[in-house]
Amino acid sequence: MKLFIKHMVSNLCKVVVTDELKKIGVENPNVELGMVDVPGDLTADQRRQLKTNLQKYGLELLDDRKNILIERIKNVIIDMIHYADELPAVNYSHYISKKLGLDYTYLANVFSMMKGMTIRQFIINNKIERVKELLMDDEMNLTEISYKLNYSSVAHLSNQFKKVTGMPPSLYKNLKANKRVALEAI
Repeated sequence: MKLFIKHMVSNLCKVVVTDELKKIGVENPNVELGMVDVPGDLTADQRRQLKTNLQKYGLELLDDRKNILIERIKNVIIDMIHYADELPAVNYSHYISKKLGLDYTYLANVFSMMKGMTIRQFIINNKIERVKELLMDDEMNLTEISYKLNYSSVAHLSNQFKKVTGMPPSLYKNLKANKRVALEAI
């Protein structure tokens, strides 16, 4: 049985979900970002208890098909940008469509309708958050970051960064109180 969970965006979330499943008697779940494959079915009581327990951590067990689809799209993008060693060489729309096994136009229409932003804008917002993270790590320069995140140039990255944050990357890096957005809030 597959369960879909909203706001599950990190490895820590995976640990929390695994622990909560164990508490209700579910052993050996396959936990991925936004989705859990459990052996067998959950009882109504187990499902209710899991839903309550996850809410304590800001996670939400999803039942609605469109909300599940939105979370699956978001998790593919988050995984691609924040956790993959390198971004796919193919077009993002092709990558997302292939990962989910659905037509990209359909995915884009549902996403826009439900989220009030395009998939492209969601990708840009996530890439900018990743740029912020890499800038703060101070292990890569802007040229290396632009290459890692498949920007066509440092100028393109800088322009997009400024459009989203209101400041150039160099100013952001020099600020003492840098503000990052939590992934579940994007």
